[in-house]
Amino acid sequence: MKKIGVLFGMENSFPGALVEHINARNIADVTAEFVETGAVHLDQFPRYAVIVDRISHDIPFYRAFLKHAALHGTLIVNNPFWWSADDKFFNYTLAAKLGVAVPPTVILPHKQHPEGTTSRSMRNLEYPLDWDGVFAYVGEHGFLKPVNGGGWRDVYHVHNRDEFFKAYDQSRDLCMMYQKAVDFNEYFRCYVVGQKRVHVMPYDPRKPHAERYLQDPPAYSPRLLRRVERDALKLCRALGYDLNTVEFAVENGIPYAIDFMNPAPDADLHSVGQANFDWIVKEVADLAIAKARLAPRLPELRWSAFLGAAPVPKKTARTAAKKKQAAKVVATAG
Repeated sequence: MKKIGVLFGMENSFPGALVEHINARNIADVTAEFVETGAVHLDQFPRYAVIVDRISHDIPFYRAFLKHAALHGTLIVNNPFWWSADDKFFNYTLAAKLGVAVPPTVILPHKQHPEGTTSRSMRNLEYPLDWDGVFAYVGEHGFLKPVNGGGWRDVYHVHNRDEFFKAYDQSRDLCMMYQKAVDFNEYFRCYVVGQKRVHVMPYDPRKPHAERYLQDPPAYSPRLLRRVERDALKLCRALGYDLNTVEFAVENGIPYAIDFMNPAPDADLHSVGQANFDWIVKEVADLAIAKARLAPRLPELRWSAFLGAAPVPKKTARTAAKKKQAAKVVATAG
């Protein structure tokens, strides 16, 4: 019997609905349940073929537990090794490399020294910082947000330099980014599942949280929607996320990727609405079941393999040995 485990925290509606949906299908060799774990022994093998992770970004113990399970062959949604390595500034850099539109963005030094450091730790930093250069690149209307963050925590919307510096002064020792504000006409939040399926949801981040998913949106250009779907897939495939949300703010017909590091995206029935909720429950169930049915495969024991890189072909080693032998023959003949 293949077990699918759901690891979660404070959320209520999605984890239970996912388990119920999977079990209601009565698949002979697959069952789902909430993950239960205590202290994890080094030689302990996981009970789960698949774990859907909704909380390890907040709980280091869970993240370590998931990495241990992955080493023993459990498939994790999402990959805990890559999730640990990722950050939002890298995301924007990658998007620009992929040809996905992103607003001008800079990463900034910590306002306060991180714990355990002093000014002597920062001797490679330019001082004073070229603030005129920052504002010339980004502008004075933008958003300050953490390079690692979520849930709109520690995000500041600023309209001028005074507001910027007031917000920056409140950022403590967080590593912050400053990004140009997009004067958007349309805004979309897209569920992306299995790097194949995209569900585009009209969204308005200016509204109260419970009203952000628009229930009666206007008609949108099919060409715009196709580009949004294409760019969302492009980003998630490059990042390797099997579950993510990608947000686009559209200005003058151009969808700018604003936020796409959401590997445990909001899936609460009361915020996303019934139709979106039903879609995400079914698609994640399909994904988890498909992964559970895969033959168990232990990862190759190298860091890039943990991040999802393809295994090194065995012939590579043989080819290298042949080349080495050929070089010896040439050297001897010479």
